[in-house]
Amino acid sequence: MTIPVRPGATRPTAADPLAHLLDLPGVREAADASRAATDRLLAHRLMRNRSAEMSTESTLRGARASAALEGVDVPLADLRAGAVADPVVQGALRVSAALGSMTDTWARAPGQVLARLHVLAAADLADREALGRPAPHAGARLAGLFGLVKLETTVPAVLLAGLVHGELAALAPFGVADGVVARAAARLTGITRGLDPKAVSVPEVGFVELGGDRYDAALAGYASGEQDGLAAWLVHCCRATEHGALEGFAIAEAILRG
Repeated sequence: MTIPVRPGATRPTAADPLAHLLDLPGVREAADASRAATDRLLAHRLMRNRSAEMSTESTLRGARASAALEGVDVPLADLRAGAVADPVVQGALRVSAALGSMTDTWARAPGQVLARLHVLAAADLADREALGRPAPHAGARLAGLFGLVKLETTVPAVLLAGLVHGELAALAPFGVADGVVARAAARLTGITRGLDPKAVSVPEVGFVELGGDRYDAALAGYASGEQDGLAAWLVHCCRATEHGALEGFAIAEAILRG
């Protein structure tokens, strides 16, 4: 997939280079539905004074779901009790816990953030020398991704997050734990672009609920470089985001129940 952004660009020179995404089949409607679902969550009464509790639980559930998409599905109760030592799960937990400290840096220095995310995700999975170091094959496409992260665009944040997610997952720049890194980068994009600024939804759970096989198929469509594959991937990301907002609602209601 070639991202339609000049490497290093921060501002469209003419028309928004991502505007055409909204004309792809089903994308505009799916983006609107995901935005509406997230806005309903952000209007929940707990957001006034207990959003930090919601975000903490979202972090835990998001890490569990991200690990599940990597093939390691563990009970939430075990994770909450600290009874899971699996390196994939531990890496996903470290990544999720660190996202709040990366929001100010993501748009300015995405390469630095991606390297840190990989160090956290793959600390127990890859050789120390390889941590945070993209493979040579990733160079040009990563430059395009960095331009995308910095781009000023009017398209919905959920679509930009989908592009970041798809590009990193398809490119696999590190060779280990790339999926965890990709989903974390997508969540960072949603946070910093105003989709879910308090990180209370759980898009990773949305992907799990839609099915791991469908996730893999949609990602393969993105990687194909075909417009139909791109459209299907973006719609899939929007639907996962919509489900993730419902998970955020479930978190809020659980907190209310004590």
